[in-house]
Amino acid sequence: MSEELKVCPNCKSPYGYALSGELYACPECSYEWNPNEKVEEESTKVMDSNGNELNDGDDVIVIKNLPVKGAPKPVKAGTKVKNIRLTEGDHNIDCKIDGFGSMGLKSEFVRKA
Repeated sequence: MSEELKVCPNCKSPYGYALSGELYACPECSYEWNPNEKVEEESTKVMDSNGNELNDGDDVIVIKNLPVKGAPKPVKAGTKVKNIRLTEGDHNIDCKIDGFGSMGLKSEFVRKA
């Protein structure tokens, strides 16, 4: 009995095995899928602290004082940041802040302006 193994689209495990018919299952994460169906790409939406979706070029406002390594003072709450760029990773906003220069921010510490 030679079953073809498929890579799990959920956890990327190489041990996906055939169930019945066209369905496959992953033994590591218990995900079931049909390899013949088109998989929808999960959109990686970036949300601000209030749950509003952020996009490249948006303006945001910092909601709390944020300490900056190497700077004598923090970025103050209420600071407006213009023209943000969204990136992958922990600090998912790249921006320039007057008086501080280029830096990365976490979306949980800003709200859409």
